[in-house]
Amino acid sequence: MQIEFENYSISPIQERDAWRICDFVVSNEDRLKDYFPKTVQQNLNPTLVQLFVAKKVKKFIAKEEFLFTIKENTTRTIIGLIFLKELDKEQNKGELAYCIGYQHKGKGIMKASIKNLVPWCFDSAKLETLQILVHNSNLSSIRISEHNGFQWKQTLLKEHTTGNGEILDMELYELQNPALQS
Repeated sequence: MQIEFENYSISPIQERDAWRICDFVVSNEDRLKDYFPKTVQQNLNPTLVQLFVAKKVKKFIAKEEFLFTIKENTTRTIIGLIFLKELDKEQNKGELAYCIGYQHKGKGIMKASIKNLVPWCFDSAKLETLQILVHNSNLSSIRISEHNGFQWKQTLLKEHTTGNGEILDMELYELQNPALQS
């Protein structure tokens, strides 16, 4: 499975992505440390990243969590990641979490990536509801959520702990599968 748009592609995590993920995480550590602290910790060196990738590939195959890479098609460089996580099989919902490299911020790539991945989440992952958790200071992510049809639902108090231990309230956005609405 691969989704292509413009000069980019979204693909499931693969073992051969380990070095590229390490490069992506290390070069974007400052951008990722607050909202993806565990991802940063698990990808700081080649040994850790290989363990991280192997675990994520297994989870993808088992349909427990889905990690996708966003690559620039010409260089095959990983420029972003999208996680479909916190899967609730009883309620058929999951959370999208995403990050993009500093060189590609503000170019609409993540907005287009979410737009292109949402149908897969509903059709292939068989979800009825998608969620995005956003800190109210992350205006770019709020715009990505709203542009893709996600609706603000509520503020979740003390929902996220940053890499430095700060506890943050997060805004919950949701999107219902349009095929289920009458």
